Amino acid sequence: MATISPTLAINEEIARRTAAGLDTVPLGFGEANVPVHPALVRRLADSAARNQYGPVAGSAALLEAAAGYWDRRALPTGPAQVVSGPGSKPLLYALFQALGGPVALPKPSWVSYAAQARLLGIDAHLVPTGPSEGGVPDPDRLDALARECAADVPLRAVLVTLPDNPTGTLASPETIGELCAAARRHDLTIISDEIYRDLVHDAAATYVSAADLAPERTIITSGLSKSLALGGWRIGVARFPADPAYAEVRATVLTAASEIWSAAPQPVQSAAAWAYGEPAELVDHIARGRRLHGAIARASASVFARHGAHVPEPVGGFYVYPSFDSMREQLRDRWSITTSAGLASTLLDRFGVATLPGAAFGDDPERLTLRVATSMLNGGDDSERTRALESEDPTTLPWVARRLDQLAAALSALT
Repeated sequence: MATISPTLAINEEIARRTAAGLDTVPLGFGEANVPVHPALVRRLADSAARNQYGPVAGSAALLEAAAGYWDRRALPTGPAQVVSGPGSKPLLYALFQALGGPVALPKPSWVSYAAQARLLGIDAHLVPTGPSEGGVPDPDRLDALARECAADVPLRAVLVTLPDNPTGTLASPETIGELCAAARRHDLTIISDEIYRDLVHDAAATYVSAADLAPERTIITSGLSKSLALGGWRIGVARFPADPAYAEVRATVLTAASEIWSAAPQPVQSAAAWAYGEPAELVDHIARGRRLHGAIARASASVFARHGAHVPEPVGGFYVYPSFDSMREQLRDRWSITTSAGLASTLLDRFGVATLPGAAFGDDPERLTLRVATSMLNGGDDSERTRALESEDPTTLPWVARRLDQLAAALSALT
């Protein structure tokens, strides 16, 4: 039976519980949850009268600005290499369709990758990741999978997420290099989902894109829904290799775009073009969000760790991925919990803590893992969210501290 995406379903369930008066710790939905910068609101309002469809790939201003964004990250890019759309999600779907054939995905990985492949009738092979290196399939296992598939239906692409949702980790440059080498050996296209790139908690940390190491075969997808909290505005961009071999792939994506969404909304494109120019006020806004997300993610990880979970250190985005496998017998005997779905439902039904099971992200169902999205702890209205953005230590704010205390109490009762 068809179902909606688990991430959207948990968001609706949290809203239902809240409307029913059930106090719920909202750790299920991955929304950035910071205020929209006022300058962006003004730009959108000033462009509201732009009601034309516009070019399918996007306005010239947006394509040039997005190309400049990558130029400043040492990835030379021309506007003709860029395609925009109403969010990176439909761009990913169009990419899967254009590339065709089987795709290798990290295990675990964001819920929509495998779901989109299924909708297209494409085989998605889940490849485990290394410890604390979520988002990048283990290169040796990818190599073995590609050799195995070669005898039947050859692997066409591999997807990486840098940094990762659901684990909040970032693969090392060495691992990314090994994956790029495997992709070259087997002539795989690399799809690099970098929507959290600007939310690596340590701005000075080394960031290596697959496009840095394998520019001739890497397609990057990104957007403004995470770094600038514009999820509801629906705007995303994709960067294609300059290699002429990818001109046809880009053209096929544009064909799909022309028949499905026509063009991204012109007023949003106008605001996004200004944002991709990275004016100083937005650079500062993103830096504040980066600090906020890092502080609350680390505090949440600490709460889980204190109650017996193994938690990879979160280094990007606003996700934590605890595992209770070491407490399997205790949770089975006390609560009859034997799967991640059982763990998540027990936390929600008995303790009012909303998370998602690792199985929703392709993890083995019997592994007692959870995907925890910490950003909704930032605050419930713009006043709280603004104070959280401005705070040197947002974990001490009353509404954040209360939720962390509720989480600690729930985990204490659980374990």
